Amino acid sequence: MQFLYNIAAILVVILIIPVFMVRSVREKGFIERIRQSLGFFPDHALDKVAKKHCIWVHAASVGEIVATSPLIKEFRREFPKTPILVSVVTTSGYEMANRIIKDADAIIYFPLDLPFLAGSVLRRIHPRVFLPVETELWPNFLKTARQMHIPVMMVNGRISDRSVKQYKHLHSILTDMIGTVKKFAMQSQIDADYIMRLGAPPELVTVTGNTKFDQTYTDVSAEEKARIIAEMGLSDNEGIFLAGSTHRGEEDHVLSAFRAVREKHPRARLVIAPRELLRTQEIIHLCKKAGFTVTTRTKLQKQGPAAADIVILDTIGELGKVYSVGDVVYVGGSLIPHGGHNILEPAAHGKAIIVGQHMFNFKDTHALFKNRDACITVNNEKELAQETVRLFDDPDHRHRMEAETLAIVNENKGASRKSAIILRETLEEYESDPENRQLARSTQKVDNFQTYFIDLVHSKEVNGFCAHIIMAVLYVFSQIYVGLVNLKLAGYRIGLFKHRRLGCYVISLGNVTVGGTGKTPTAQRLAMDIRDMGYRVVILNRGYRAKWHGEVGIVSDGQRLHMSAAEAGDEAFMLAKHLPNVPVLIGAERAVTGQYAIDHFGAEVAILDDGYQHWQLERDLDILLIDAVNVFGNGYILPRGTLREPVSHISRADVCLMTKVDQAATGSCEYIHETVKRYNPGAAVVESIHQPRCFVPLADWYVDIAGDGIDVSQMRGKKIMAVSAIGNPASFEQTLSDLGTAIIESLRYPDHHDYTMTEMADILQQAKNMGAEAIVITEKDAVKVPAEVIQAGWDIPVYVICVEVTFQQGQEAFCGMLKERLAERLGSREIR
Repeated sequence: MQFLYNIAAILVVILIIPVFMVRSVREKGFIERIRQSLGFFPDHALDKVAKKHCIWVHAASVGEIVATSPLIKEFRREFPKTPILVSVVTTSGYEMANRIIKDADAIIYFPLDLPFLAGSVLRRIHPRVFLPVETELWPNFLKTARQMHIPVMMVNGRISDRSVKQYKHLHSILTDMIGTVKKFAMQSQIDADYIMRLGAPPELVTVTGNTKFDQTYTDVSAEEKARIIAEMGLSDNEGIFLAGSTHRGEEDHVLSAFRAVREKHPRARLVIAPRELLRTQEIIHLCKKAGFTVTTRTKLQKQGPAAADIVILDTIGELGKVYSVGDVVYVGGSLIPHGGHNILEPAAHGKAIIVGQHMFNFKDTHALFKNRDACITVNNEKELAQETVRLFDDPDHRHRMEAETLAIVNENKGASRKSAIILRETLEEYESDPENRQLARSTQKVDNFQTYFIDLVHSKEVNGFCAHIIMAVLYVFSQIYVGLVNLKLAGYRIGLFKHRRLGCYVISLGNVTVGGTGKTPTAQRLAMDIRDMGYRVVILNRGYRAKWHGEVGIVSDGQRLHMSAAEAGDEAFMLAKHLPNVPVLIGAERAVTGQYAIDHFGAEVAILDDGYQHWQLERDLDILLIDAVNVFGNGYILPRGTLREPVSHISRADVCLMTKVDQAATGSCEYIHETVKRYNPGAAVVESIHQPRCFVPLADWYVDIAGDGIDVSQMRGKKIMAVSAIGNPASFEQTLSDLGTAIIESLRYPDHHDYTMTEMADILQQAKNMGAEAIVITEKDAVKVPAEVIQAGWDIPVYVICVEVTFQQGQEAFCGMLKERLAERLGSREIR
């Protein structure tokens, strides 16, 4: 069903292009609407909201914007530091939003609900929550919201019986859309019943009332009302008849009623506000044909006040205030089977209101006012004329209606406040759920082709036609890559390619997946243990992303550092700073750096950090790390997936070290044991965890990386912002969560990302806005943070979480094997 919807959506857009071309010429602002609807936003339009944990409120057109206005005020009151984004569909809605909504941080056009486009914009903004006003549900947009675990709450929900019948034809799409919404805040019990008929769970449905009762943008003082009357040339009048939101076919009825009024009140005036401004010339022609003089609001603004029988309101966003000048108000769309328009704008001014019998889009509001004699319902042109004349002739009756109208409005205020409170409760409930805790609070801060590609190849499920095509192509390349890997390994096995051998004991430490298994802290743990056994150990790192280039780079001689983090690369620098008496060298050829370490540092043991695929150097011990959280990646080989070589190649390992077993999902460890046994029954299997040691203030970390910092228990319950640029940010976030911290947001940057001061300032501002008590980063991030951050003296402390690897099950057997093999090759040593 989704596929058919997408085909239909694409065809509709193609077929409507000629209409778009005509409207772009005739309608001011339409080109900008199309640009934004296709995802091309003005420069800096999203700066305040994109990836800022914003509240996204979507209102289609003018009517929904009126309902949104008081909501935004209450959201700002309830969430004072949270950015708010408002989106609209129509140009009139866009102009109205910019005019009356002052608390929004950004106002944009909503993207067309085309496959890929809607999801792309949603990913770019990544809001905290999405709030459709009334019944603005779009399948592709909501599908992406489900995938991104962005909660959706319907506010000021309204649905007509006609819409109920139409929605039911969507079948599975309707089920998916309704299932995406976490809360339905409906205008009335009728609306609540309708949405439940469509499948909304009753426990998720609540009635808040109509937020249009709360709107204040139309409030007009006596002075402002007098100014509007004067500007529109209406000063000399015996009453003003105002017809708002009229449709084709209704103006004739209105003109007939006005003619009847003029028979008794010759100086009565008429204001017509057509629903579609493009019909202005058509209505001018109708008025002149009926024998009346006519002008427009825009003409009066340009040329100054001038008397005319009829004024056509041909501006956007003014009707709400102009309703204040009417003595009798007819609300259009109701004498034709359109369904009517909301009568709450004229009601807010305490007006005597007339509507036609077709009010099915506003049944509850209409019934409320009708039952209390605050609204007159007519069935045809004759009745409209009779009732209009009656209200002009009987001021006492009109005033009684006006008083009752104001009473109803005042009694029903408060829907916006209720909605804000419900939003707060819904977010707290959703984000406190362990299943959603990290998903709801993690934001990818950098979006470009590289990050899109990385996310795609890391995904276990692929969604979208284009994504499937891309992955199919990558799968072909992955098969070629596997063939080349196997061919190269076969060349080493048969002697076609020669191994090089060092005159020391060589241990490789690596994995068969890309990043995130915990190699660096494991290499540190292993080097410390071997050093403490009495052997001279060195670490040979390839220097990934190092600015230094050459054959042999000395990061540390074991006594002092010789390179910065930028020169050495973050992993090598961390190892060097953590390991006194252990030289750390970088270079692409580990045989060359290893020989240098033997000649200059007397190395007896060389640890190849990330060396499982460094086949040209012979090893005495191969240790393969397997991440128990992200078991074998997504099961596919590079570039289709994250495996560096087939899982069967674990057969080369002497030891399989399972990392982060304390965070593993149920059954993951058993699966790893079974896989290792299937491909390498002779390998030793060891389990390890990454144990948080302490939180070190960033300034102290720069001075002493091994400092004690503060105990991990002191962070329990604190509201923190997690910031990381590592291979497996979910594991980092899980560690913080397990320590009892309250993660209010997690900002994820690409692996090995170099932070700028601008980015760090943005992080601080966002942390302030969200009320964070601390910012926590990893040691791998700490080496990438500009030193100016320390000098800046931030209000919110930045802590570096320090972790150490602790071996668990299989530890004794592994340590015994390691000591035995080292002693056999190098001789036993006294423990220093």
